[in-house]
Amino acid sequence: MYVILMYDMGEKRVGKMLKLCRQYLNWIQNSVFEGEITEVKLKELISKAEMIMNEEEQDSLILFKSREQKWLEKEVVGYEKNDLDQFL
Repeated sequence: MYVILMYDMGEKRVGKMLKLCRQYLNWIQNSVFEGEITEVKLKELISKAEMIMNEEEQDSLILFKSREQKWLEKEVVGYEKNDLDQFL
């Protein structure tokens, strides 16, 4: 499956979440990642993310899922921080 992931974390946890997400997906912008991932790996990522998150400080993780990358169209307005050749 193809996933776009974004998070909003307290300042103390941002670095940990960034490091975790980079293990599974491609970083494209501050707190935003995309890429192909299996269901098993996604569950693993979410489980590890939940251990970092602090619900009392309203941390959140948002996922957009698609069967395949080809079902999405990406348009960048302005500077693209991490240009991925694989994304149309």
